[in-house]
Amino acid sequence: MTSKKLQGLAVLFFSPLLLTSQSSSESNTQTVIQILQSAQREATAHGAHYAPVLSPIDRLVAGPAAPIDSQAVQKAGFPVVVWTVNDPNAMAELLAKRVDGIISDRPDLLREAVSKARGLPENRGEDAYFAKFDAEGHRGGRDLRPENTLPAFESGLDQLVTTLETDTGVTADRVSLISHEPFINPQTCRRADGGEYTSPDQILIKDISMKDAQNQFICDKVFRGPQQRNDLSLSPVAVAFAKQNGLRSPYVPTHAAQLFDFVHFYVSYYKAGAGREQPDAEKRWRNAEKVRFNLETKIDPRPQYAGRTSGPEVFTDTLAKTIESKGMEARSDIQSFDFRTLSLAARTHPKIQTVFLIESIPAAPGAGASGGRK
Repeated sequence: MTSKKLQGLAVLFFSPLLLTSQSSSESNTQTVIQILQSAQREATAHGAHYAPVLSPIDRLVAGPAAPIDSQAVQKAGFPVVVWTVNDPNAMAELLAKRVDGIISDRPDLLREAVSKARGLPENRGEDAYFAKFDAEGHRGGRDLRPENTLPAFESGLDQLVTTLETDTGVTADRVSLISHEPFINPQTCRRADGGEYTSPDQILIKDISMKDAQNQFICDKVFRGPQQRNDLSLSPVAVAFAKQNGLRSPYVPTHAAQLFDFVHFYVSYYKAGAGREQPDAEKRWRNAEKVRFNLETKIDPRPQYAGRTSGPEVFTDTLAKTIESKGMEARSDIQSFDFRTLSLAARTHPKIQTVFLIESIPAAPGAGASGGRK
């Protein structure tokens, strides 16, 4: 399918349905299942052997009048991983619904919620569920460390997350830079030379090389409450990795390939390196050795945003080839609200599982749809 056709599909399906009543739950759920079935047929036709994942915002599947029946989606054969959940009560409700995973800014609270649920009398005999449950650190764990940085990923690994969730853009030299925004964000980043960097000065990721991004910016700003800290004494693995790789700071912008390398370094650090005598060393390296990566293509299909990022083909190919270059296809997902990139991934990189992010119900089924913004 041509880029022009993909763009048209994405824009056509971008507008969500309004969710107005509990009675629409069955039709909402069926719409979502149809989208996932369509995506699965496309992926299977190109050699894939996975079921696409549904990743809805929590309000779509939580509460007595939830617009989507997550268990019906699961019964149809599709995993459900919910974002972004930071309240322990909401975590407990979703665990009781047996969702397949939860994405959280507070992986420490999520870890506690899973442990608490596992110990409840009514959950005896449910070890298989909890063993497979996917605890994901959102942007590493952004309420504990500055988001999408090596210290944030280290914090997530310290909390024994099973998946590191993050976002990617594409730089001028075709590198998958990790960022939630299509620009170097003044809210999280500062100029390394001490110069002023404010919103009017925003530099688009597509207009800067990876080398210049790492030389010019440090992304260590804290603003999400007292539990978010940038004290480097809390991030010894990130400090050691930055030193070994000649990085100006552990808080420079990073990229997807570097994240894979960092996790490998984390394993070595606790298995045979400086951290091997730490009390939780074995738990940490054994978990990190198999941790997964949920990598988002941060692209918006609407025409007014087209000039802010690379197109879907470049976005998808850059990220997928990075995953493949590190041999991480079996441990990586490509997720997106922009279903064009998921369709492209299914057809051109079928070994990498896809995750369909939604914030509302797409207006019609089809792999070219889009599920809103996160």
